Amino acid sequence: MPALITWWTLDVAELAPGAHSDAVRAVGEDLLRRLGEEHRRYHTARHVVEMFWALEDLEEAGVVSARQTALARIAAWFHDAVYDTTSSGGENEIMSADLAVRDLSALGFPGEDVETVRDLVLSTHDHELTGTPLAGAFHDSDLWILSAPPGRYDEYTAQVREEYAAVPDDVFRAARASILRPFLDRETIYATEFARESWEDAARVNLAAELGLLTG
Repeated sequence: MPALITWWTLDVAELAPGAHSDAVRAVGEDLLRRLGEEHRRYHTARHVVEMFWALEDLEEAGVVSARQTALARIAAWFHDAVYDTTSSGGENEIMSADLAVRDLSALGFPGEDVETVRDLVLSTHDHELTGTPLAGAFHDSDLWILSAPPGRYDEYTAQVREEYAAVPDDVFRAARASILRPFLDRETIYATEFARESWEDAARVNLAAELGLLTG
């Protein structure tokens, strides 16, 4: 995806203008390679692009600044960089965050930005609603998919099932339901006012329908 590499290059140029072009491209190509791993179906470059689109909406709504959006896009690249469906307990998020710290530090990102990206990546393990406006925007962009149009949502659920094809159906259904139900049980799925106004209703319809299929 040449366009995606261009996006990466521009964001790095803004946030770490001293980074060497060869190093920038090498890190970007490694991230693309990871997103293209054979076992992935949903956690791919397409998911990252959908996060970018959601972040663009949030920026246009004034939730985050242009610089914050660029930083969130960098975090989006890394948040699923390590993705092993057999891992548990946040191991993927921890290793992805470690990778972000290593690569961004090597590229010369300011320490505060590296720490912010690390925290954003780690936050995707539990999807809590607390945090800064940037954390809220990042949270909501990652969960935009829950509000996707029905056709895309159905495709997403099928992709997730394919990623866990080795898991018996009854085990998968129970585990998936246990992940989704808390989102419906809490007062709001999304952290930002924009997302609650724009995506919340559709997300609740999608989640209720999927839970019905999983538990029916």
